Amino acid sequence: MLGLGAGSAGASTAYFINRFSSPCRPTNITVYERSDYVGGRSTTVNVYSNPAEPVELGASIFVQVNRNLVSAANEFGLVTTGNADGRPKESADMLGVWDGKVFKFVQSEGSSQWWNIAKLLWKYGLAPIRTQRLMQTVVGKFTKMYDEPDFPFRSLSQTSYDLGLTAVTSETGYDFLAANGIMPPFSTDIIQASTRVNYAQNLGEINGLLAMVCMSTDGAMAVKGGNWQIFDGMVQASGAKLLLNTSVSEIADQENGTYLVRSGPSDASTSQPEIHTDSYDEVVLAAPFQFSQIKLPTKLNHLPDEIPYVHLHVTLFTSPHKLSPTAFNLAPNAAAPEVILTTLPDESYRSGADRAPAGFFSVSTLRTVSNPAYHTPRVEYLYKIFSPQPLNATFLAHLLGFATSAQTLDAISTEDVSWLYEKVWYSYPYLPPRVTFEEPVLDAHLWYTSGIEGFISTMETSSLMGMNVARLMVDDWEEADTGVVEDHKDL
Repeated sequence: MLGLGAGSAGASTAYFINRFSSPCRPTNITVYERSDYVGGRSTTVNVYSNPAEPVELGASIFVQVNRNLVSAANEFGLVTTGNADGRPKESADMLGVWDGKVFKFVQSEGSSQWWNIAKLLWKYGLAPIRTQRLMQTVVGKFTKMYDEPDFPFRSLSQTSYDLGLTAVTSETGYDFLAANGIMPPFSTDIIQASTRVNYAQNLGEINGLLAMVCMSTDGAMAVKGGNWQIFDGMVQASGAKLLLNTSVSEIADQENGTYLVRSGPSDASTSQPEIHTDSYDEVVLAAPFQFSQIKLPTKLNHLPDEIPYVHLHVTLFTSPHKLSPTAFNLAPNAAAPEVILTTLPDESYRSGADRAPAGFFSVSTLRTVSNPAYHTPRVEYLYKIFSPQPLNATFLAHLLGFATSAQTLDAISTEDVSWLYEKVWYSYPYLPPRVTFEEPVLDAHLWYTSGIEGFISTMETSSLMGMNVARLMVDDWEEADTGVVEDHKDL
């Protein structure tokens, strides 16, 4: 079996094939990955180039309901930390929702959970309670996809319909919430802030299912040292042969029912790189087809549709400066919240014309770090910003309250910004209302996992689709061998 991609879906496919397969039927698994690391959009970079200071560049957290990731982290003995662990907690306010002019909501640091709930109820009435109940109902339907009789599924579209989720994906988040009695300002202040930080999309654009997923935050956690370790552990546990820095250019069908795969080095330095050809009984395309640059068999009746992906700009940097209160129209002696999410001004809550009037989707003060460039290491703040466009020096100087004549980020004095890392991701698809989704079966023995990204785009759902493809594949083997498919109640 061949897996193309070592992100969540590819690693999970390999892992679950090994888990589901009968000991009497050994499997040989090869995972091709065109980058030089395992994890896909879950990866870290090292602050100050120090391996002791990794920071998530991509997918940052998962939650307690994420069955596959939580189970794998436990199995591999990985240490998890809470979402807010490490944050400096030097401001009276831990979180604020900013619309470009004023804070629509502020959550206090150190307050009890009950006090924060009381503040929400006082400002928004019963909307928070209605949202929590609605989220639990929707997520409860989704979690049935892990178990019989809904697992495994050959049709994502049909399973979504059977579970009552198509009724949620067919409406915008705004309309789905309104139909369930959840109106502005709670939906546009709180839920929209969540859809923007998680998917860079507004409530009037994103579908209702994703709006609910964004509110499922109980037990938010991350793996210490990087979430990529989950997927690295999966690949290792599968016993797969891992080929990093290897790009596949073509998958061709052969007369004996197998597939011929052509591959070569991703970083070829010559005009005529060495091309390898190998044959596989099963092939899993575990990456969005539109970015793969792979030629598929011509006999296919349907190729996965190209769908637009968000271009998300991620900016990581360190600075001795705290967030400037005046950048958020606060008094000079005030302290800005350490995490700032954004929403739209009231008058434009359903418009996608201006995706980020504040200039960013979120600003997070992640933790303090010690800059080793100084004789006595200087304590600095590590920040992470999500934005629709690249940041400039003027923006950052305003955000942190320092003066600069620089125009670009890399020209800012290291006294003000000592370390900088910028990345543009095709982070997730735009997720408008829809009722059909790409299916996991492209052809006999040719599988596709990324169709689920148009349904829900998370590390966990990619892992679910990898598990689903693995189960379908092993079931097909069992049926071909014996004519019987075992039940899966013990999984």
